[in-house]
Amino acid sequence: MRTKYYNDGIIGNQKVTASFTEKGELLRLFFDSVDYKQLIDTYHIAIKVNDSASIYLHDDVNNIYHQEYVKDTNILKTEVINTYFNVGVTEYAFVPLDENMLIRTFKVKNNSKNDVNVSLLAYSKLLTNINNDSCGLVKNDTLVQYNHDYAVCTFAKEALDSYQINGVDSSFPSGNIGGKDYVGMSPESGIKYNLETFKPGEEKIINLCILVNDNSKKNLLSDLDNEIIRIRKKDIKKELEKTEKYWKKYLKDHDKLNLNKKSNISQKVKNLYNRTILLFPLIVNSEVGGISAGIETDEYKTKCGRYSYCWPRDGAFITRAFDIVGMEKETEKFYTSFCKKTQNKNGNWEQRFYTDGHLAPSWGYQIDETASVVFGVYDHYKKIKSKEFLKDCLKMCENAVIYLEKYVDDILSRKYSFQKSYDLWEEYEGISLYSISTIFGAYSAAIEMFTDVKTVFEEKNRLKIEALNKKIKNLENQRVNLKQYALKEFYDDEKKTYIRNRDDKKIDISVLGTVYPFKMFTAKEKNVINTVEKINMTLRTFTGGYVRYEGDTYMGGYNPWPIATCWMALYNLEAGNEKEAIENFKFVINSVSDNGLLGEQVNNDTMKPCWILGLTWSHAMFIIVLEELLNRNLL
Repeated sequence: MRTKYYNDGIIGNQKVTASFTEKGELLRLFFDSVDYKQLIDTYHIAIKVNDSASIYLHDDVNNIYHQEYVKDTNILKTEVINTYFNVGVTEYAFVPLDENMLIRTFKVKNNSKNDVNVSLLAYSKLLTNINNDSCGLVKNDTLVQYNHDYAVCTFAKEALDSYQINGVDSSFPSGNIGGKDYVGMSPESGIKYNLETFKPGEEKIINLCILVNDNSKKNLLSDLDNEIIRIRKKDIKKELEKTEKYWKKYLKDHDKLNLNKKSNISQKVKNLYNRTILLFPLIVNSEVGGISAGIETDEYKTKCGRYSYCWPRDGAFITRAFDIVGMEKETEKFYTSFCKKTQNKNGNWEQRFYTDGHLAPSWGYQIDETASVVFGVYDHYKKIKSKEFLKDCLKMCENAVIYLEKYVDDILSRKYSFQKSYDLWEEYEGISLYSISTIFGAYSAAIEMFTDVKTVFEEKNRLKIEALNKKIKNLENQRVNLKQYALKEFYDDEKKTYIRNRDDKKIDISVLGTVYPFKMFTAKEKNVINTVEKINMTLRTFTGGYVRYEGDTYMGGYNPWPIATCWMALYNLEAGNEKEAIENFKFVINSVSDNGLLGEQVNNDTMKPCWILGLTWSHAMFIIVLEELLNRNLL
C-alpha cells in the first residue's frame, strides 16, 4: 500500500466511510467503524475509448478536473474531461443511509463530433496479510474479493464484458483484461463493462456498487448472492435522491445557530459551518460513541503516529462543538458509553483508543486525558441540565478525581512517583502548565458537579451526601494549592511570562488553556497579558495564523494551526480584544480546502491546508469560536 496523505473528500454513513482525492480516486474504505477496518489498498477506475489504453480517471495528462460536494450534502461530485477524446465523465459518489455500500454513479458523455466506443474498467486491490489472506472470485457478474472477515463486492446491473483475477496488474494499463480463472489467490482483480457506441452528444449512466459483506453475519456462499440480487433491484437514482434529501434535512435540523437564515453572515463562513455539521456524524462511532480525530492519512507512520483514533482529551472541545450544533445525543454517548468503557480501574484514561473503545497503539499517557473527561462531563451538563446524566457519570468522575488527587498530591509533595505524563502535543514528558490547568478545570467542574448532584439523592441517603460534601471541601483546598503551584513553577521571572514547562521554558499556545476553557487565570491578569504579548511576537506568522510553540517544525515547516489560531481568538474574546478575535477567525475561514475542510496546519504561502484534511478538533474549535462571536454580535 502506497502512502496516501490527503483525503480531499469524505463521505459515509454509520457503518461505511470512504475518502477520495481531489481527482476522484478512492483512497480508503472503512467498515464497520470510521477508523477500523480499512479494506482497500488500491481502487482505480479507467475508461477505454475505441482502441486506446486505459485512461485512468484520476491520473491522465489529458484530463481536466473539477470536484465539489453536491450542495449541503455528503455526496461527492467529480467531473473529469478527457481533452484528447473529448469524453466527459461525471461521478456522483455516495453512501446510502441504510446499506453497507458505496455507490459510484458514472455519467459518461461523448462531447466529440464522432462516434466513440467506451468501456469502463475497475481495478481493485484489497489489503492482505498472512492472518487475513485476500482472494478474488467472479460469479454472477460480480467481482467478490474476500478474506476471512469480510468481502468487498463490485457489481452493476450491466453484465461484465470481461474480468481477470490473476496477473491483472500487468494487463490493466492496456485496457485489455481477461483470463480463464474465475477464482484465484490474488488480492487484486479487474473487471470491464462495455458501454458500447456513443453518438455525438450521447450520455450513458453506469452505477457501480461496492458492497461490503460482513462474513460473520452473512455467509459468503449462501447469503451473498441474494444480497446482490436485492441491491440490483434498487433504483439507484432514487437512492441518490433519498441520500441527498437526508443530508439536506440533517443540515437544516442541526443549524442550531440559525446561521443559514442570517443575511449578514458571509458565504465563506456559512460554507465552512455547513461542511462542519456534515462532517461531524462521519467521524463518530454510532454504537460506542468514540470520536475519531480524523480519517486516517498515514497508515505506515511515515510522518506521524496515525490519526484515526479517539483521544479522550479532545472530547472536552469536540463535544462542546457537538452540543452547539445539536448533537447532544452523540455527546452523551461519548461520556456514558465510550468513556465508561475505556476508563481504567485506577480512574485514569490511556492516551488513545479505537472509536469502538478498544485500546489503540500508544506511547505513553497524558494526565490531561483524565482531567478533560471530568471537565467535559460537566460542560455537557450545563448544556442539557439533566441531573440524571450527572448521576449516570458520577461514579466514573469520582474515580477520575481520586486519580487526579493522587497525582496532584504526588507533584505537590515532590515525590514524583507517578509515570511521567506527556504534554498536550505528546512530545514532552514531565509536568506542563497545560496539564495543570486541565486538572484545575476538572476540579472546578467536579465541585459544581458534586454540588448539583447532591439534590438527586434523597434525604435518607445521608451518607452519600456527606461523602460528597467532604469531596467538595477537599477539592476546594487542593484547587487553591494547585493554582499556587502553577503561579510559582510556571512563571519565568526572566521572560516575565508563563512557560509551558520548567525544562525547555518555551512559549506555547497551550498556556492559553489556563484562561480558556479551564479558567485557572483570567484574561486581563498582568502576567497573562505579558504572556500573550510574547505569544504574538513569537508564534504569530506573517499570514496572521499561530504555530503551536517556539520552534514548532512538525511536518517540516513553521506552519500555523487552525486550532492554535482559534485558541487565540477565544482568548481575545475573553480579554475584550474583539478586533483581534475577528482577525484570528478570518485567518481560519480563509484556510479551508477547496472542498471546505479545515486542516491540521496551513501552508503560509498558499493559505491552504498542508496536513490532515477534515481534522475534527480544528472544525470543533471553529464552531466554538463562531458561537462566541455570534453571542457577542460580532458577525
